[in-house]
Amino acid sequence: MPPSATDGHYEALWPRSPRQSKLKPLAKRLDTLNGKTIAQVWDMVFRGDEVFEFLEEGIKARYPDVKFVSWKQFGSTHGSDERAIVAALPQKFKEAGVDAVISGMGC
Repeated sequence: MPPSATDGHYEALWPRSPRQSKLKPLAKRLDTLNGKTIAQVWDMVFRGDEVFEFLEEGIKARYPDVKFVSWKQFGSTHGSDERAIVAALPQKFKEAGVDAVISGMGC
């Protein structure tokens, strides 16, 4: 198209596709962590073993009656069997009486 035919205006396409899923409301927030059980989930990529120790220490300082279920109980959420591991998490959380989850991932 010759430059004069555009008159300085060009067609543009929006780079995003239409939304494929509906927005869902967030889960209700816990009123306290005292007496609650928190699961730790990790993809085993970046220093989660260290990070979860610090998180436990800091959370226990504020909420002394909190309990944790270690990331070691759940397996890596990254890798060849991540689909099966992630699919099994809700049942494992239910069995462990989990009230909240901290999910850690590497970068």
